[in-house]
Amino acid sequence: MTQKLGRGSVALIAALTMSVPASLMVPHAASAYVFNDVRIEGSQRVEAATVLSYANIARGQDVSAGELNDALQRLQGSGLFETVEIVPQGGTLIIKVSEYPTINQISFEGNRRIKDDQLAEIVQSQSRRVYQPSQAIEDANNIAQAYASEGRLAARVDPKIIRRSDNRVDLVFEVREGDLTEIERISFTGNRAFSDSRLRNVLQTKQAGILRTFIRRDTFAAERIPLDEQLLTDFYRSQGYADFKVQGVAPELARERDALYITFNIQEGPRYKFRSVDTISEIPGVDAADFAAQNRVKRGSFYNPSDIDITIRRMETVAIQKGLDFVSIEPRVQRNPATQSLDLTFALTRGPRVFVERIDIEGNTTTLDRVIRRQFNTVEGDPFNPREIRNSAERVRALGYFADAQVETRQGTSDQQVIVDVNVEEQPTGSLTFGASYGVSAGVGLNASLTERNFLGRGQTVGLTISTADGDREGSINFIEPYFLGRDLRFRFRTWYSETEDLNSDYDTRSIGISPSIEFPISANGRLELRYTLKQDKLDNVDEDSSVILQREEGDRLSSALGYTYTWDTRRTGLNPVTTYKFSFSQDVAGVGGDVKSVTTTALAGLESNAWREDVTFRAELEAGAVYGYSDYTPYILDRFRAGSRIRGFESNGIGPRDLNAVNEDALGGNYFWAARAESQFPIGLPEEYGITGGLFADVGSIWGLDDTIGTDGIAVDDDMYVRASVGASIFWTTPIGPLRFNFSKAIAQEDYDEEQNFDLTISTQF
Repeated sequence: MTQKLGRGSVALIAALTMSVPASLMVPHAASAYVFNDVRIEGSQRVEAATVLSYANIARGQDVSAGELNDALQRLQGSGLFETVEIVPQGGTLIIKVSEYPTINQISFEGNRRIKDDQLAEIVQSQSRRVYQPSQAIEDANNIAQAYASEGRLAARVDPKIIRRSDNRVDLVFEVREGDLTEIERISFTGNRAFSDSRLRNVLQTKQAGILRTFIRRDTFAAERIPLDEQLLTDFYRSQGYADFKVQGVAPELARERDALYITFNIQEGPRYKFRSVDTISEIPGVDAADFAAQNRVKRGSFYNPSDIDITIRRMETVAIQKGLDFVSIEPRVQRNPATQSLDLTFALTRGPRVFVERIDIEGNTTTLDRVIRRQFNTVEGDPFNPREIRNSAERVRALGYFADAQVETRQGTSDQQVIVDVNVEEQPTGSLTFGASYGVSAGVGLNASLTERNFLGRGQTVGLTISTADGDREGSINFIEPYFLGRDLRFRFRTWYSETEDLNSDYDTRSIGISPSIEFPISANGRLELRYTLKQDKLDNVDEDSSVILQREEGDRLSSALGYTYTWDTRRTGLNPVTTYKFSFSQDVAGVGGDVKSVTTTALAGLESNAWREDVTFRAELEAGAVYGYSDYTPYILDRFRAGSRIRGFESNGIGPRDLNAVNEDALGGNYFWAARAESQFPIGLPEEYGITGGLFADVGSIWGLDDTIGTDGIAVDDDMYVRASVGASIFWTTPIGPLRFNFSKAIAQEDYDEEQNFDLTISTQF
């Protein structure tokens, strides 16, 4: 027999009611009892002394009906019994109890979206424990809440019991999952400056769209509402609306509980501009001019708190570089509502003399303390710098080792000392991934990788990668120690094996090698890497119809090279997140033994910016390289530069010097190359939740120069620098199977023999 515990997991049915004699329920005011004996019936697991202690009925004394009723209530409230009955019989009081049964097993029925093992972790009722109806109801409500967090607000969970022998029951949770409660509409009231569609793009919560089967953000989650309010506030304030407020959020559920309508009631307020921006120093001996040079807030620009924060960070960095302790940058803003303008003053003030007493780290069960501590530039005894502590907290989070990392401060043993508390929650840092990729030139490829980013809790990275594509095979092993010898020295060891077969050419290649390197900072944004590379390259199976230049170059070559790379990247300090710059310069000198005698030099400069509009990203790069052979060594095809993806709109090996008298007309590569690339990425009017954006790009460059130009039939190969250029459009689509990029291009400057590629699709996914 199955018994249901109430409609919607709310109340118990009559099987759990308790009976009381009518003489006790309507006692006469003057009635009293005297009991010389108390007899307990029905108790099996609960000791008689426990029952008597709850009843608290004194023998041989007058007991009123009200006191008997109180005893009944205490026994009922103990939670030990399913039913309780108190029966006076002369001088004997009989207490009849029926104990709650023991749970034989717990099962779930009707659940498909959430598996049994997940639900078992939610419920608190346990097998071989006493059944508690109130706990079963609470468990049912918790299961329903789990479904609600998945966007199924219509889910219903009913706990039922099935009676078994020996006072046992099976507890069954019957689940009706219901449909997803989708957000059909998000609307706004009070917005005049921006349309509803523009504001919807700001929110993390999204309306249901054509991709609702894949996109989960169109289901309601109450915990996202505060985040959405903050996102709206940040957006409006970044546009100059300093007084913006979210006055309320009204979610309205449809009658069928399968759809939700959310309305944000907002107050925009006036839009402010900066009328004046000044920097003053209130610290004797500190010149404000050096700090004013770091100001990024311009007169006449609209109010943007991020610009103020960037300026403060830059000024604080100057204070640190000058060795000034206890300097506080205080932004003072004066509103002028009549003119909708602001007067901003950055005041350099002397902060309180507070020192770091100690740094306490908790929660790291795997990661060693030193891995976390080295993210702090502050040590015990240093002056307390709130900005530096916040930056350290960001570095701890950026490690990716922790599901959560909180860094807070509290007062130390005196008013002049603080204690920094670091509380972290470990998360898995190892991954086994399988992936697929596709490119028009390379075809379909498969890859697998095994990576541990926090090896033995030491912060080391160990990785094994294997990949295959159409005719290509590659494998590599990487080891990285980010703090070699306990210093900011990044040691890396890499070994690899790769081979290609007819990659848009009529020859095969093979490469096997090792490369240890060490990298260290030489400035706030600059780092230098020193490396050694030992590799064995092979050019093989050159087709007899290919250029005689390639046929002469066929064979093995051992390369032993020393090299370095200098990189400068403003993202390391993050002083201006709107626009970032990068620069790199590399040289590798082969000839420390081996067959290859060459110097290879490459350089790259680039920027990425959202300065024009925050939803439009602009990228630009300028790259160049040269390889030079010395000691009578002539660089060959695997030393020279080939097209690759340097200039879009052309096939791999599609440009550069080419032996036109050979039947195959294989590209020969060049000793020199340069390329300039510009690209923009922007929304194209589709809802943001679809993950589809557009882009435009333009590439220009060239590959040229050969030492050996005598080609087939003794005719010299034309290796002059001919400029190639292409323009195109891109569609970026973030899909459930991975990011897709569609490139449509057109070459606008090319040679007759170049091989053009008007369309390219790339996809990369992991599963």
